[in-house]
Amino acid sequence: MPIPRETVEQILQTARIEEVVGEFVTLKKRGSNMWGNCPFHNEKTPSFSVNPARNIFKCFGCGKAGDSAKFLMEHEHFSYPEALRYLAKKYNIKIEEKEQTAEEIMQQSLREKMFNINEFADKYFVDTLWNTEEGRTIGLEYFRERGYLNPIIEKFRLGYNPDAPKWDAFTEHAKKNGYSEELLEQIGLSIKGSKGLYDRYHGRVMFPIHSLTGRVIGFGGRILVNDKKSPKYQNSPESEIYDKKQTLYGIYFAKNAIAKNDECILVEGYFDVLRMHQIGIENVVASSGTSLTMEQIRLVKRYTKNITMLYDGDAAGVHAALRGTDMILSEGMNVRVVVLPPEHDPDTFGKEFSTEYVSNYLKENAKDFIRFKTELLLKDAENDPIKRGQVIRDIVETISVIPDSIFRITYVKECSRLLDMPEQTLTNELNKILRAKLKKTLGIENEVVTETDTTTVTQPKQEETLEEQLPAGYYQERELVKLLLMYGRELITDERIDEDGQRIYEQVTVAQFIIDDLKNDGFTFTNVVNKKIFDIFDHAIDEGRIPDDQLFVSHEDETIAQLAADLLSSPYKLDQWEKYGIFVKREENVLRATVLSSIYRYKDLIIEERRKAIEEELKITTDSDDQLILLKHKKDLDDIRKQINKELGIVIAK
Repeated sequence: MPIPRETVEQILQTARIEEVVGEFVTLKKRGSNMWGNCPFHNEKTPSFSVNPARNIFKCFGCGKAGDSAKFLMEHEHFSYPEALRYLAKKYNIKIEEKEQTAEEIMQQSLREKMFNINEFADKYFVDTLWNTEEGRTIGLEYFRERGYLNPIIEKFRLGYNPDAPKWDAFTEHAKKNGYSEELLEQIGLSIKGSKGLYDRYHGRVMFPIHSLTGRVIGFGGRILVNDKKSPKYQNSPESEIYDKKQTLYGIYFAKNAIAKNDECILVEGYFDVLRMHQIGIENVVASSGTSLTMEQIRLVKRYTKNITMLYDGDAAGVHAALRGTDMILSEGMNVRVVVLPPEHDPDTFGKEFSTEYVSNYLKENAKDFIRFKTELLLKDAENDPIKRGQVIRDIVETISVIPDSIFRITYVKECSRLLDMPEQTLTNELNKILRAKLKKTLGIENEVVTETDTTTVTQPKQEETLEEQLPAGYYQERELVKLLLMYGRELITDERIDEDGQRIYEQVTVAQFIIDDLKNDGFTFTNVVNKKIFDIFDHAIDEGRIPDDQLFVSHEDETIAQLAADLLSSPYKLDQWEKYGIFVKREENVLRATVLSSIYRYKDLIIEERRKAIEEELKITTDSDDQLILLKHKKDLDDIRKQINKELGIVIAK
């Protein structure tokens, strides 16, 4: 059922763009806007802007822009109604909707169906854990034996899937509530065997996996008996809503703490995250047993550039730490490593020691990647010169992935000190590696590349493509549309001569001034999207009102919404210039002159195009009467152009 229009308007007006985006991106205030790294493309210099005054976002790198709902649609892949419901829930706005019929449920998108069945399963597993005898005596008792308290069990919504005789307790419950076997199998909650459909997680304690917005996108289940035929952990298969490489367990509960502490602690498993949260260290997430991926690293990068890897003290944990450092460094992030004593993992370590002891241990034992890798690998090499040489090259290879040249130089100096080796030797080796990478990137074979090539490179020239021919006045139209959107409600002085020849001054809105002026002279926009916006203003003025910019940014027509967001955003930041005695003339300070200038330039260009068309027609017209008509028309246009140029001169002089 559609959400009522008045409710949609209430949701979009209530939602604060900086709060919505701030749930996913770390923003810093600069001037009147807020800036951060774009979540839609990989970048090292922030080009993602949030404008709280206009309630819009805009990335000047990839071009994505819009309001709060549009951000959620792009970032979380929500449908428009899903985005509105998320915002309504966030801001406690009630949506009046009738209960859906079976037919309406069938028409839901596959993604929404998957979210719905996961939420249904999550409630079932939690209810089973707390409110059934099997759940309490097996599942809940297991968590308590491991030292987990009720608040942490409830916070992470841990649950239990019963081990029924036929292994199909949840499957049957879901089918009775209208969920199809096809969907159960597709989302991975059920598996089809020789005897029919049964529960994937039967007899397991359950860990729901949440998206950044808190929606359940998958599950992890741990078996409670020793069964060599069954894996200890069973995770949801990848689906339309769950992509393992882009997911971190606990990110929904940790993101605010990560941003606040400007640090993310990365662990391996579910219980590691739970234990750290229970002792009050909440900036912790887990890769959930999978190898760390670039997508997971970039997810963390939205909130901080500092990662501390906290791994088990055994050989597997140490090598897992080594695998991840190069990827983190290549993203321009800072990485430190903490290795626990051999007999501990983060779960047991947090259980045995106090919060203060654990916090101090992390601070005192965190090593930057150079010290960690050097000490570890040299220990393995001992006195073998060949192994030592391999270790040195391995460490320099790691330094080479760092994108910032200053940081590379710093680490070379540190490496020189730790390895007791001349800095120049390491620098030469680093340059050799960088040159080899450069050759591979450029596809150069058997060609000498000088050392300067590692810093200054002329990229192969790509084929140029011709821009689509734009109609006359395209950019001038856009400028007028921008003025309508930004200042449509502002008042300016309109000067006109009445029937008695008296000069009259009256206050009118910018929108009425532009629309009336163009319509009176018979001008209309040619670009389809520009004309749609013009017509919306024209219709609203006839009704005695001026639409605000939010109507356009949140417009159901995607082309209107995108153009509005683009035009209402500015990549330029004037940060406290007046404080230093630098005063900039802004558009709003000379608004009438700006409006007049834009109108005149637009008319001048269109008239020039009409003059050219008449001149071309005169070349092929032989009828004398037609020629006279064309010449008169041309003279009229020339007179108008002279007047416009005169007015332009006056406007510019001001």
